[in-house]
Amino acid sequence: MSKKSLDKFLIYIVLVIGALLIILPFVWIFLTSVKAPEEIFTKNMVILPKKFRWDNYLEVLRLNGFKRYLLNSIIVTVAITIGELISTILAAFAFSNLNFKGRDVIFTLLIATMMVPSEVLMIPNFVLLSKLKWINTYKALILPWCTSVFSIFFLRQYFLGIPKQLYYAAKVDNCSDLRYLTRIMMPIAKPAIITIALLKIINSWNSFMWPLIVTNNEEMRTLPIVLSKFSSEAGMDYHILMAASAIIILPMLIIFILLSKYIINGVSSSGIKG
Repeated sequence: MSKKSLDKFLIYIVLVIGALLIILPFVWIFLTSVKAPEEIFTKNMVILPKKFRWDNYLEVLRLNGFKRYLLNSIIVTVAITIGELISTILAAFAFSNLNFKGRDVIFTLLIATMMVPSEVLMIPNFVLLSKLKWINTYKALILPWCTSVFSIFFLRQYFLGIPKQLYYAAKVDNCSDLRYLTRIMMPIAKPAIITIALLKIINSWNSFMWPLIVTNNEEMRTLPIVLSKFSSEAGMDYHILMAASAIIILPMLIIFILLSKYIINGVSSSGIKG
């Protein structure tokens, strides 16, 4: 075996091991979700259940308030994604194509905010929302997350890769900035825009800490918070907890598998190297 073939073989081995380590938790969640309680805590580890208990999933779906949690998660995820796409596309276009006083300074300040951990801002944001009387409302769940500095930076890098001659030609044809953005730049930047939307959908759907902080009414809670309902004084109902986790993970897993190619195309074309 040549050195080149050996190097390629070792790379594949590392990639396979890495893929297995990533997939293993999902497999374990699914297998645990269809086990009986007595099969979870045993002296000898039970990998495959003797009988697949699909009733665990039915018990989750019959949980009081589950439909409301699901509706809240859908509303919040869709609204946040739409809000971020609008703010990101407009801001990225302004920072990449428009010349206005203080543009580079403002952009630098925005990038600097990325160095501040989001946890540091939770208390100030909560106090502000309390003053506005937005606690237990969709506004508290949605509005603080309708923009992202990283998304603006990401899309700006993609927009900078689009030849400026297209913009100048459009202006010669008396095309407005908004029309140029919607008719020319957005179709070209489709992979980057879908990437931003996909990442925001996954992040919003899985958000736990923020909805837990700004809501104390069961009517406004989202799906991830449902996981806390399966703990009691007697302990955690792990079989039901894993079934609920699988239900929450499955939609995002399907969306990611269907649209993952856009992440690769978006990142490879945006000028961001990882």
